[in-house]
Amino acid sequence: MNDVPIRNAASVILLRDAQSDPRVLMGQRGKNAAFMPNKYVFPGGAVDPEDAEVPLAALPDAASLDRLSMRSPPELERAIIASAIREVWEETGLKFGAKASIPDASPPAWRDFLGSGYAPSAAGFHYVFRAITPPKRPRRFDARFFLVNAERAIGDLDDFSAAQDELSHLHWVGLDEARKLNLPFITEVVLAEVAALALSGQPPMSVPFFNNTHDTSEFLRLA
Repeated sequence: MNDVPIRNAASVILLRDAQSDPRVLMGQRGKNAAFMPNKYVFPGGAVDPEDAEVPLAALPDAASLDRLSMRSPPELERAIIASAIREVWEETGLKFGAKASIPDASPPAWRDFLGSGYAPSAAGFHYVFRAITPPKRPRRFDARFFLVNAERAIGDLDDFSAAQDELSHLHWVGLDEARKLNLPFITEVVLAEVAALALSGQPPMSVPFFNNTHDTSEFLRLA
């Protein structure tokens, strides 16, 4: 198999009831999906060119911004952040935004979101993980994972009626139960990181990075 290009991507771990009964939102990919069929994953997907054009009402914390720029072109930061918010909106119907005056000319992929009178907001988002898909896979992504308190979302956390059909069986699942699902390896690793962060209640001191750009895997920490 010829190797395929690596696309930038973003995923979001929505954490609910972190101090009492921590649960995360997960959904199942379709059985015919070219990438990770049938696997349970967090909402997320590839960065679109239009994500770079969208004004953000708020950015993540300073440490997250610094780490996003490590080993990445700095101009990608805002597109990755916007992509994370858009993917949650498309795949779950939940919105992270702030009321704003929206310009008339909006990128097509963002018209429904912006048309509701909100600009995307990454307030409370923490950058917690990064992983590049190993070579010789049908799809390859340079995925950045963000953790956010689900209570920051606009809307009913149990209503996914506005979601598109990209993920099925969307549900909130306890951290221990989540590990029993049909998960990609990297999602298992991210869940372990999230469990530690939920227990501490603090943002990460560094960001684990599984760098599989080449045949030899490299594990780094972005501090």
